[in-house]
Amino acid sequence: MSSVEKLSENQCWELLRSTEVGRLAVIVGDHPEIFPVNFAVDQGTVLFRSAQGTKVASALSDAAVAFEADGYDALTGLVWSVVIKGHATSFRAIDEAVDSFEVEVRPWQAGKKERFVRIRPHEVTGRRFPKSTQEN
Repeated sequence: MSSVEKLSENQCWELLRSTEVGRLAVIVGDHPEIFPVNFAVDQGTVLFRSAQGTKVASALSDAAVAFEADGYDALTGLVWSVVIKGHATSFRAIDEAVDSFEVEVRPWQAGKKERFVRIRPHEVTGRRFPKSTQEN
């Protein structure tokens, strides 16, 4: 029996709601880049705020993006990881922007973070497994 548990989509969203930092993977030019982002779960999507720059421009290109967050539950000794694959969009309708301003997304880095970017998933996967106690 495998010690890796595949998580349901609902379990994945529940775990994502329990943390606030993840990693955004985008294509910049001809190579992948990974950026840490503060995020919130909003309406079945991942939402983050950022200033305009390489991360936002690359996320909003036609290329797919990936987002990953993980965590560790000290009470159970279990590690979890959730990966979302999809496309990023920025707000187009004022109603969507107003709704999302209710969501608390507070970047850790100082500065204006006026761009709201939403990752709309095509695929949501996750797994949970015991933390290894072995030293390699």
